[in-house]
Amino acid sequence: MQKPMLSRPSAKMLLILLISTMALRLLSLALYPLMDTTEARYGEMARIMFETGNWITPMFDYDVPFWGKPPLFTWLSSLGFSLFGINEFAARVPHLLVGMGVIGLVYKLGKDHFQSTVMGIFSASILASTVSFIVLSGAVMTDTALTFSIALSMVSFWQAWNNRGKVWGYLFFIGLALGMLSKGPLALVLIGISLSVWLFPNARWKKLWRTLPWGIGTLLFLLISVPWYLIAEYKTPGFLDYFIIGEHVKRFIVSGWQGDLYGSAHERTRGTIWVYAFISMLPWSPLVIWQWIRSIKDAKDVEESPDGFGSFLLLWMLSPMILFSFSGNILASYVMPALPATALLVVHLHHQKPLANWLYKVGFITPILLVILISALHFDWIEKRSKDKIMANWKQQPEAAQSDLFYLHKRPFSAQYYSAGKAKQRSTDLDSWLPSQHEAFFIVQSNKDHTAYANWSCEERSRIGKESLIYCKSNP
Repeated sequence: MQKPMLSRPSAKMLLILLISTMALRLLSLALYPLMDTTEARYGEMARIMFETGNWITPMFDYDVPFWGKPPLFTWLSSLGFSLFGINEFAARVPHLLVGMGVIGLVYKLGKDHFQSTVMGIFSASILASTVSFIVLSGAVMTDTALTFSIALSMVSFWQAWNNRGKVWGYLFFIGLALGMLSKGPLALVLIGISLSVWLFPNARWKKLWRTLPWGIGTLLFLLISVPWYLIAEYKTPGFLDYFIIGEHVKRFIVSGWQGDLYGSAHERTRGTIWVYAFISMLPWSPLVIWQWIRSIKDAKDVEESPDGFGSFLLLWMLSPMILFSFSGNILASYVMPALPATALLVVHLHHQKPLANWLYKVGFITPILLVILISALHFDWIEKRSKDKIMANWKQQPEAAQSDLFYLHKRPFSAQYYSAGKAKQRSTDLDSWLPSQHEAFFIVQSNKDHTAYANWSCEERSRIGKESLIYCKSNP
């Protein structure tokens, strides 16, 4: 008797979901400004790198080195500026292309493991329609490059483990090296958590030594990752101590860490990462939980197959949550490296015990949400966290080229980016500073701010939201 074909969503539906989500995200990249604080901050670092030609050390501001992250995220956006000019599309599109690379890796693993092109498309469409993945992939952030690096190592490890070609062993180490250039040792820790726990049962670790090309692979890892770290320390001494000890130890174990040179730590209740995970995996997180509960009720676990693929995916998915459960300084984007494994786990659990195919149409919520979100930002239906408009109004002023521009109190990163670094911050000694000015200047201030401009004639040139652009010149 012929074995019945596995129930699965149609290839046509999966392709429509995959292509529509990716196409909408690509088209959206230029439709709204870089957003404060993360996007605008990293976009400004890339703009300074492109302007100054310093491709070694990302700069927090002119002549202020940024030691908080390796440079891969700035290299990506700076390359975009080199190709397309300084604009939102150029800043974002390299990150989206890297995100598409992650989707490609998930497709490849799904196709090879399940020996079906449709199952590969199934896996890719689940990932592409995960709301946080597709949104973050089109943002100027560090997490997309980190996710690609971890996905490259994890997919390569599984392919090498199953003897699908020697090249996968080398790619495993290349992924580790790219992880070191995207977010540092964190990549090694997340991969190490996943593989160490998975290799322990059934003495799998005994096979490890003949699975990977340790000699050449280690050399590749060192040649790709170490030179930048040495050059960066040479260029700005103190980088290694701050980045390794501060960013990778104190940031995660010291709640409210005060050593952050570039902002404030994000203090959250311990365990908040699990809430972030559920939200980040939408619309698929309820489906994963439901499938997993069904497996438990049926006296099955996710490692039903002899090769342990289910537990491999589960540990890959859980590693960020395991690590950051003990951290108070976290962001929702820290879940992103788990999302490729989540997509594959949805397909793996479906392969064990299929659900009704119509349930997977929930993925079309994502392109609908993309249209709503981007429309809201583009047409100003919601107040944007960006100062692009007030900076555009400043540039249109006839006196802009000859006058300084100041932000009273805190200067947003988007103001720095959209003024091409010309917006300055003035937060202290205003009473003594204002009378000492000799040249005309612009000030951006909150409508609630009532600073007295002694000896100056000032007029409001524009008002955007809660801020006003004011031009001041000396009284005759």
